[in-house]
Amino acid sequence: MEEKKKKIPKVIYVGPVSPHFIAESIAKHSSKRNIGAHTIFLGQVRNDVIEGKEVTGIEYSTYEEMAEEKFYSIREDAFSKYDLTCMHIYHSIGVVKTGEISLFVFVSAKHRKQVFEACSFIVEQIKSLVPVWGKELFEDGTHNWKTNNANLK
Repeated sequence: MEEKKKKIPKVIYVGPVSPHFIAESIAKHSSKRNIGAHTIFLGQVRNDVIEGKEVTGIEYSTYEEMAEEKFYSIREDAFSKYDLTCMHIYHSIGVVKTGEISLFVFVSAKHRKQVFEACSFIVEQIKSLVPVWGKELFEDGTHNWKTNNANLK
């Protein structure tokens, strides 16, 4: 008998995650009547000043297949630890300007405690495990690679 291959949700999002996309995602859940709580984490690009130069954006890159596997693993781990109804994760690749959204995590469950704990867990896991690299783009046209938090074990 042939083993069924797992369906890995598409997480990588090209460019910034738009407010319209976020609003549509929320609206799609209004018909799901077994949900009592949602929480959302939005990672936004800051205009930090580094060595006197202002960041105008971040260019994200990744090895997509590896990143998608890590995101899937984090997703499955969260579902096993928390009583969740559904979850969506989207992470940008490409250029995301300051003020734009590069990470969108949307968690739903019957009760609020589960969504708060799960969302925090998911974001921390993403930051420590997923191989996504960011190149900070400065106003003067130069760039700097951000420190990579990914643990590529």
